Amino acid sequence: MNPRILSTIVIKDLKLFFKNRFFALITVLGLVAYAGIYLLMPREVDEMLEIGLVAPTLPSTFADQLRDEGLILQVKDSEDALIESVSTGELLVGIVLPDNFLPMLMSGEKVRAHIFFSAELPEEMRDIYPLLVEEWISMISRQSLAIEVTTEVLGPDMAGEQIPTRDRMLPLFAVFILMMETMGLASLISSEVVGGTLHALLVTPLRVEGLFLGKGITGVGLAFSETALFMAVTGGLSHQPLLILTVLLLGAAMVTGIAFLAGAFSKDMMSAMAWGILTLLLLAIPSFNVLLPGLTSDWIQVIPSFYLVDAVHRAVNFEAGWAEVGGDLLALLAFAGAFLTLGIGVLRRRLR
Repeated sequence: MNPRILSTIVIKDLKLFFKNRFFALITVLGLVAYAGIYLLMPREVDEMLEIGLVAPTLPSTFADQLRDEGLILQVKDSEDALIESVSTGELLVGIVLPDNFLPMLMSGEKVRAHIFFSAELPEEMRDIYPLLVEEWISMISRQSLAIEVTTEVLGPDMAGEQIPTRDRMLPLFAVFILMMETMGLASLISSEVVGGTLHALLVTPLRVEGLFLGKGITGVGLAFSETALFMAVTGGLSHQPLLILTVLLLGAAMVTGIAFLAGAFSKDMMSAMAWGILTLLLLAIPSFNVLLPGLTSDWIQVIPSFYLVDAVHRAVNFEAGWAEVGGDLLALLAFAGAFLTLGIGVLRRRLR
């Protein structure tokens, strides 16, 4: 392949891409917006839980012991003040203990507590607090409950090491940026097929292989460079930079193959956008699983972007190395090869 002809194709495609004001605008705005959202979000996770309390004087060590366990008590002067705090959303939970709470404990009487929940507190979490109050009573009275409890942590114990939401969102932003460039390339290919530009190029000494190579370089270069820039600005390359760049490069190759397919099936810019948005929604699903663990099950691994999201998430947030994400790399390589081969094959048939 003549390097001069290849560079001419790449330069032409880049000019046409940025000549489209829509894609040029969303490319710049997307990078600025995603980086801005990331940088404005909190750096740390607040793992302390605040609970309102109306109660008589409690042992001085009680509040300190709860703070060590991640609970902060906001003592209110009256039940009305507590109800107001819960109603306005200042507190999600408020607990009222009777005035004669301590004498009742000493005499062995049954203590009745009243718990107020904010409407914002998920229903499945409300069953925890009656058990919590029983545990408090046991701690204060120093009488063991007639129950034996054993605990087991399934998966990595993240207590005290919670990942900030903005760092969980990095893979989602990466997928969005990659797919934005996919829609741009698919629209470019579609317009050139419909307008006869690609057929005209093949009349020249340019061969089909060179045409696809030029398109591939343009697609991979745009997607990879913008995603790598975003990761650099947000600090995503501070750990395992070479590994993360390799993952992004394979991801860029994969979405370029998807762009070939979308461009081949599209008849105009609007249809290319429709295919692109549909693909974006599908590929974004694994990112939401990182944001909300347990949202999906093992079926999510059939989505190709799962391996991109998983590799970026583990490398950035857990400093995983090449061995830990080796399976993701192989899967990305396989999907990239499959989509590129399929996309080129479909385009080749359409150009006949």
